[in-house]
Amino acid sequence: MEDIKAIIAKNITDLRAAKGMTQLELAERLHYSDKSVSKWERGESVPEIGTLVNIANLFEVSLDFLVQGERKVEESPAPLPATDNRRQKNHAIITKISVALVWFVALLTYVLIDILAPSVTVHWISFLYAVPVTAILWLVFNSIWFNPRRNYFIVSCLVWSLLGAVQLTFLAFGFNIWQIYLLGLPGQFIIVMWSKLSFQKKK
Repeated sequence: MEDIKAIIAKNITDLRAAKGMTQLELAERLHYSDKSVSKWERGESVPEIGTLVNIANLFEVSLDFLVQGERKVEESPAPLPATDNRRQKNHAIITKISVALVWFVALLTYVLIDILAPSVTVHWISFLYAVPVTAILWLVFNSIWFNPRRNYFIVSCLVWSLLGAVQLTFLAFGFNIWQIYLLGLPGQFIIVMWSKLSFQKKK
């Protein structure tokens, strides 16, 4: 009798290919790494029961089909709802519009200061703080709509861009506080350790 791992591996591979999805796209839908999906499809490991249910729901097949292969893949899955794809595109558009608004506000601030207070020479600072604000927006939308595992990278961007903005602000007024970057080192270490802990839970 064919090994259950081989059956599940073949069914996941066939279902994914039938939908034209990559291993990375499937991994992001399930909030796993693409390495985990690769192991499933090679039959090296089997998803936990809750994940198997999610996979069956994603491809609109029964759990029995997924673990036993009751029928051909071509007969089993129905096309993913068009509304799902539209929703993802809308989420991406909303995120981009929000980021564009942040930079519009930064540009508007720069222009207004340049017009109303031309003697001020540090109005370019508005662009510095647009970077960490963009990271905050990205973090929020990514947590709600996209892959939460990407949050570790976004938090790193937020930490270093904020430290850079503060350091350059003080530098513009004649104070070089480069030591502020030292604060980012323990913060980055915590982010890295946090991400590894979460990845281990997802194996």
